[in-house]
Order: sequence, then structure tokens, then C-alpha cells
Amino acid sequence: MSETETSNQAAEVRRKHREYLLPSVANYYQESVVLTEGKGLRVQDADGREYLDFFGGILTVSVGHCDPRVTGPLKAQIDRLGHVSTLYPTLPIVELAERLAKMAPGRLQKSMFTASGTEADETAVALAQVFTGSLEIIALRHGYSGRSLLAQSLTAHSPWRAVPTQVAGVKHAPAPYCYRCPLKLTYPSCDVACARDIEELIQTTTTGKIAGFLAEPIQGVGGFITPPKEYFQVATDIVRKYGGVFICDEVQTGFGRTGGKMFGIEHWDVEPDIMTMAKGVANGMPLGVTIATPEIADAFKAMTISTFGGNPMSAAAANATIGVIEEEGLVDNSKIQGHRLRAGLEALQARFPRMIGDVRGMGLMQALEFVVDETAGDRTPSPESTARLFEECKKRGLLIGKGGLHGNVVRISPPLTVSPADVDEALRILGESLAAFAS
Repeated sequence: MSETETSNQAAEVRRKHREYLLPSVANYYQESVVLTEGKGLRVQDADGREYLDFFGGILTVSVGHCDPRVTGPLKAQIDRLGHVSTLYPTLPIVELAERLAKMAPGRLQKSMFTASGTEADETAVALAQVFTGSLEIIALRHGYSGRSLLAQSLTAHSPWRAVPTQVAGVKHAPAPYCYRCPLKLTYPSCDVACARDIEELIQTTTTGKIAGFLAEPIQGVGGFITPPKEYFQVATDIVRKYGGVFICDEVQTGFGRTGGKMFGIEHWDVEPDIMTMAKGVANGMPLGVTIATPEIADAFKAMTISTFGGNPMSAAAANATIGVIEEEGLVDNSKIQGHRLRAGLEALQARFPRMIGDVRGMGLMQALEFVVDETAGDRTPSPESTARLFEECKKRGLLIGKGGLHGNVVRISPPLTVSPADVDEALRILGESLAAFAS
């Protein structure tokens, strides 16, 4: 296909996207990138340009694009048995459930499979409500839980809440957002007041007996907000004091993403009562997981079904993905390359101290928060800087992500297979891109 033909194809795809998809299904960049193929950490667009992917399908492509160690078992499963629903047990689904029970922290043992992280969180809330006999749920400001009505209610991030009428019984506690502390305090002298405030929240805005507390170990869409090390111990102690269970949302942090541990919550030595997963579990195949302790799982007596949850294809992809993560030591690679990435990002902060207000995250889940002028103490969010960095990185062949309430946070999360050379290339492009517009 000639250059003109490929350019026309890309333009036609963009036109049809505008015509046939909801306007809210937004794309990155002033002129969106029409991706056509990928291999490892590299993807190509319809114009033949190649990019280094440092967002990985929103932290989903755990082991790289089209890895044959995943696509091979997936193709074999498609040829053998594609779909049966949860009404029939299959070898892939029970193998996956057993694998997750053995690798999950604490006493988590019994799983329910769905098709998305949204459904996984919905399932978790229902389990907590049935088990405790209470309805009220504590979630965090800046948190994101998905796109259903309940998930939007749990989400405390206004750009992602489409309707004003939300599900009752959800209360939002302050996020452990140290860079922008909602209580105007400074860590560690604050004594994690944001976590301790959960007790007064329960006492004043609920019936005093709650179903649970749902939180991400690191807030993904919120801009990779990373809590102080004491936060979850303090928060979960309070929640359990008032009858609630802890629902840990590992949709973005799970499967080695935070480096050194398979799940993000393991960094803080807190055991969840229920845990949800999706994204990185199956390297891009749709799969949501809710895993609970036996007593919580067994309390749910009503019938339930997921037509697509845990289908043989997604389960086979998940088993293969987890196998690659374990065999290749990618949890440790995430820690090692995460340190390299973090050091490089902090060096960029030192070069551009006015623009880059904060560098945060863990493992291969790192963020830059852009502000108007950190050196002058002006932390006004600067989504304009994020937008300019996006365009400059695109020119140089690097894909990144964004987040934060104001869209001023750059999210950087390459596949766990990333090499030192890949990290260095991404840092070089980020540096060149920042220099192109920094004043």
C-alpha cells in the first residue's frame, strides 16, 4: 500500500470513528493515532509510523503486544472451545481460579469471573453487602471504579460521572494525595489524618455500620496517587471496627505492575477481604476477577451468572500471561526497571523544576504532575503542559498516558517486559519533548 493510500485509510478510520461512535469515546492527540499492529513494546499506525508504547493499553498489555507465549495458547483454545458461559466448568477457568487462590495475599480463595473491572467491582460490593448485612460503602475521592451506575457512584472524579443521580449509600473519604493534601497538612507530621478521618466520616454520614471500604493501592485514573506506607493499615483497622470489609481494587496495580510484589497491597502488609482484578491479568483479553475469602464467598446464596466471564479464551490468555510473568521474573523486572525509570523522571524534574511539580508511583506505574510554576509555589494544574508533551512525544515516537482530576498528570506504564534500553529511549524522548516547549 502506498503512502498516500495508508494516509487515506487513516483519515477514513478517523472519519468513521467520529460518525459512528459516541462522541464521549474520546481519542488521544489532536490527530488520533490509528494503530494497526504491535509486537512487544512497539506498535505501528496506519501511516506506517512506529511508536514505543509506554502506556500499554492503560496498564493492560502486561507482557507486550502479541507475545506468542500468550497468543499461541489463545489460538489453540479458540480452535478447541471458544464459549460456554459460567454454567459449565472448563479446564481453563478452574486452572485460573486455582492459580489465583495460590498467588493472592492472605486467605483469598474463591473467584467470580466477569468481563471487566467495572463488573468485578460491582460483584465485590454485592459480596460485601450480603456478607455484612449493611449497604453503605466507603470509597476514596479521586478514585475510579468503572462506567456502570454503581461504578460511577464509587468514582469520585467528576469528568467520569455522566449522570447526576447516583446510587445511594456511597460515601467518599479524602484521598491520600500528599502533593495536594485535602487537609492542608504535611506528611509525616500529619499522622495520616486522611486515613483517620474515615472514622468521623462513618460516624457522621453513615448508620455507623458499613459494608466495606473500596480503594486502589495506587489510584490509577486519579493520577497514580500513591499513599503513605501507614495509610492502609490505619484505614482498614477503622473500617473493620465498624463492621466493614476491605475491598482492594487491583485492576491497575495487579500482576507485578508496582514492582517487587504481585499485587500492590502487598507493599503495605494489609490483607484484603475481597480483591478485584482486570486489565493486566490477560494481556488484553477481556476478563474481570473478584476473589474473596471463603466465608464471604459462601455468604452469597443467590444465583448469579456471567455470560462472558471466565470464558475459555480469556481464561486461557490469563493462564498464559501469568505464566510468562512468573517464568520471566517480570515482577522483579518491574521493580528494577521501575527504579531506573523513576531515577530518570526525577532527573527530568530537576531539569524542568518549574513545570514538573511531582514525580510519584511505584514500579512501572510512574507519573509526572504538571503545574504552572512549582518554583514560585504555584501548583495550579497545567493540563496545557500535558497536552503539549503528548504532541511532542508523538512526533518522536513515544506513546504515554494521562490522568488526574484536571488532566495534568502524565501516566507512564510500559509492559513488564521493558528493557533498560527501552527505558532509556523513553526518557530521552521525554527529555527532548519537554525541552521543545519548556520556557
